[in-house]
Amino acid sequence: MKCVKLPELPEDMNPITGDALGNTIANRLKREDLPVHQWYRFVLSYPPHLVRHYLQQFAVDKSDLVLDPFCGTGTTLVECKKHAIPSIGFEALPLTHFVSSTKTNWRGNGSTLLRHADQVAHEAYKLNRDSARLSQQRTRTIETSLLLKNSISNRPFEKSVALLESIANHFGTEHWEYEQYAKLALATTLVQDASNLHFGPEVGVRQIKEDAPVIEKWLERVKQFSDDLDLVSSKRDVTSDVLNVDARAIDGACLQQHSVDAVITSPPYPNEKDYSRITRLESVFLGYVRDKHQLRNQKKQLVRSNTRGVYRADDDHLALVRNGVVEELARSIEEKRIKLNKTSGFEKNYASVVRQYFGGMSRHLHSLTGYLKPGASLAYVVGDQASYFQIMIRTGAILAHVAQQLGYEHVRTDLFRTRTATATGEQLREEVVILRWPGN
Repeated sequence: MKCVKLPELPEDMNPITGDALGNTIANRLKREDLPVHQWYRFVLSYPPHLVRHYLQQFAVDKSDLVLDPFCGTGTTLVECKKHAIPSIGFEALPLTHFVSSTKTNWRGNGSTLLRHADQVAHEAYKLNRDSARLSQQRTRTIETSLLLKNSISNRPFEKSVALLESIANHFGTEHWEYEQYAKLALATTLVQDASNLHFGPEVGVRQIKEDAPVIEKWLERVKQFSDDLDLVSSKRDVTSDVLNVDARAIDGACLQQHSVDAVITSPPYPNEKDYSRITRLESVFLGYVRDKHQLRNQKKQLVRSNTRGVYRADDDHLALVRNGVVEELARSIEEKRIKLNKTSGFEKNYASVVRQYFGGMSRHLHSLTGYLKPGASLAYVVGDQASYFQIMIRTGAILAHVAQQLGYEHVRTDLFRTRTATATGEQLREEVVILRWPGN
């Protein structure tokens, strides 16, 4: 397997898409990519056409195995399956593990799913007439204190509860995959239609919606799922496994030694985005987070990329052996904190986040080496950050340096797009770091 050389393009053009670098269209779903990808899309997802580009660049075919060790909502896995390429994904958060598992399960029949959905909706309408009783009952199992204040209003909440209860009552063990589709459609409806949330650059509450057509929107989504399942049915048997795994410590039972031909992934960036917070509404609603202790344990399985996810016992920084680049960056951040007299607990953790983040990525890259075939190609989508006292973190360049210390070859770094920093207005680079594992 070899990397194909990219064509030369003008400096202000995206070498992958041909769009203007500052144009946000580079990260949008194309119309032809909507089937399955649109079932649920994480706000920070990268686009399917980016995956497609690197499948072609790496000359991957159906005899190869592609790994996404930070698979999130399954963009790489779904795109591989569409091209009949076997894949495997690791995802540490239970909610997004559920999402990617469901999006790569194409064994359901479209008409059967619609028949189930009509019955669920009918029951939900009946339950909704007694929504006060139902809301009180379900509130005992939905820990609303974990939700952002005003993230969902009472009426949409009650309708969503009625729908969730109907889904739980309707499906038995013999129809488990149809229940998964129904729950995923509810997760998407919660965020896009029922909630008061908006995203960018952080999750927050927008204008309050006192009511929303929750059941109707859910039915529309299930109908789209149904159409998509029929559309991709010829690829239903293509292997795509999703494991609930911490990418920093890959269990030997997950993969065969020297079995991975290519890696296409996007790890968290070192910034103040709390990934568990962005998916909090649907995580709590579907029962993947029931209390603060469970939430804390889930966050401990993630690469330390923000101050809300740093803990006293963390030791990922120990994986950085003699890495002066990371240490100098962390030192610069701490020196600026002292100069500005910033004393909050979060601000005191900024330097630690940098050390723990790149240490965690070092642990990940090291744990991966035994599973890569000699000559395997890797693509890591990462972005520059300036969240910590406006000190620039060149994530791609540092990640390439960390990888080289572990024996990887840095082939090149492709510029995917640019975006504007919220604090400074400066253009930040979003890049794809291309690595190669030489093996023995």
